Amino acid sequence: MFRPLVLLAAMLCLAVPPKIGEWQSLFDGKSLHGWRETGFTGRGQVRVENGAIVLRPGKPMTGVTWTGAFPRSNYEIRFEGARLEGSDFFASMTFPVGDSFCTWVTGGWGGDIVGLSSLDGWDASENETRSYFDFEKGRWYAFRLRVTDDRITAWIDDERIADVAITGRSVGLRFGEIELSAPFGFASYATAGGLRKIEYRLLQPPAEGVTAARP
Repeated sequence: MFRPLVLLAAMLCLAVPPKIGEWQSLFDGKSLHGWRETGFTGRGQVRVENGAIVLRPGKPMTGVTWTGAFPRSNYEIRFEGARLEGSDFFASMTFPVGDSFCTWVTGGWGGDIVGLSSLDGWDASENETRSYFDFEKGRWYAFRLRVTDDRITAWIDDERIADVAITGRSVGLRFGEIELSAPFGFASYATAGGLRKIEYRLLQPPAEGVTAARP
């Protein structure tokens, strides 16, 4: 009798939507529960060490993709990331934007370019969100991204890195295997990256008839 009651309680908890503005954890710090290794060709090993997801260097990419539901718009996501080895992007995040997806590239194209891929078909290295950030190897940085119906805004350690209007623009993914990270996932490129403290929150209730993005 006890076990069915426990299962019923767990199911009811899962059915209750998160409160608006309340941060929800996506990583328990102990396991890959809720995540799967992204099926990149030549991917490296993924493991959990010292409370962090570690993406070992791939040939070229390694990643993890969230297997549960995730909002399409009007949300914030925050996490901590570190480049542990290598010199390219280590915690690039692919995320939903309405009916499409986008990638926040963190330290690509040689290690210091940050931006959104893609806007109107232009990569992060080519559009107006491109900026340069000197990532210190082994240091943990706080990343935060906000997606609304009309804007994408991003911060690193509370410094606003990107703030771009997307109304009337084409938002999409760069052609290639990064599409395997959708709807929500992280990737590194020939580099070891660490991820921890992954959380998201809703900024307003989902619009009627809008379902969550799923893999």
